[in-house]
Amino acid sequence: MKFVVSSTDLLAHLQTIGRVINSKNTIPILDSFLFSLTGSQLTLTASDGDTTLITSLQVADSEGDGVFAIVAKNLLDPIRELPEQPLTFDIDDSSLEILINYQNGKYNLIGQQGDDYPQSPVLRENNTSFNVEVMALLNGINRTIFATADDELRPVMNGIYFDINEDDITFVSSDSHKLVRFRNETVKAGTKAAFILPKKPATMLKNILPKEQGSVEVAFDDRIANFTFANYKIICRLIEGRFPNYNSVIPQNNPFRITVDRIQLMSALRRVSHFSNQGSNLIKLQVEDNRIMITAQDIDFSTSAEEAVSCQYSDMAIKIGFKSSFLVDILNNINSTEVILELADPSRAGIVLPLEQEENEDLLMLLMPMMLND
Repeated sequence: MKFVVSSTDLLAHLQTIGRVINSKNTIPILDSFLFSLTGSQLTLTASDGDTTLITSLQVADSEGDGVFAIVAKNLLDPIRELPEQPLTFDIDDSSLEILINYQNGKYNLIGQQGDDYPQSPVLRENNTSFNVEVMALLNGINRTIFATADDELRPVMNGIYFDINEDDITFVSSDSHKLVRFRNETVKAGTKAAFILPKKPATMLKNILPKEQGSVEVAFDDRIANFTFANYKIICRLIEGRFPNYNSVIPQNNPFRITVDRIQLMSALRRVSHFSNQGSNLIKLQVEDNRIMITAQDIDFSTSAEEAVSCQYSDMAIKIGFKSSFLVDILNNINSTEVILELADPSRAGIVLPLEQEENEDLLMLLMPMMLND
């Protein structure tokens, strides 16, 4: 086999799919990229056994067809140091000796049998599929991925729940402390279904989608999901199990509504939280007369801080405690200039909403409170 490929084009594709490779794999060949040459099309594959990324690119002066594997580190590190230039791959089909010629030198590698690379799982015939615009899928992942859990006892919480309806799709994530529900009404799947996408393939999509345009075909059954778009395909195992009824934990009647500048509140929280107890990260919000008083203290080190932030609120005084880092995370994942805090009492979850929702979108974030001593 022989082919010529652009060094920067090859590097860009390898770096993108290479993120899926684990530092330690139970199957040694998963440390490698799989190369498959058919005519002038070179298909590249990387996998960790559960998530597989596939991409393809056009090559020049190709001779012969076949498959082979190269250890990722042995290929990425030297190619990363090369300026843009054509690379000529010359592969001995019998010994799998690989010679990579470039402008001023050559690399000599030994490949592995491509047939030893694990086959990607295939969707069952009764799978479900729909198309979604790249930006709609990216927004759904961006809004929710930060609230996914790392819980070995409840694996269903370790991913993003896709709740698919005929006229919309809702992305949900929760780590049992915070919850995000993001509904997009531009996605018309035409069917009712659901699946839980693990965090790792969601992260892969988050990294790849900003460079893509057009639509993504999403196809899934009860075991795996395929995401196919212009230059890449992701095949991943889904999280098995039933996601909790997220609507049941969202309080419907929060009588106290506070409107506040998002950046001002977030900046004040970051400043004051430096003086909170490092274990609990507890901050107290006391709201009255168009003002939020943010306070924190660490009794062990005799430190404390307080800061006032102006807001729109004229109801009865209320105070509530939150974990500062969680509240900052929530505010950091909302784009609106101003946000609405909906509260009921110190023991019930608080709701954070953007003052102005984006068109055809509905974003809601929930945060569980922390117990106050006073």
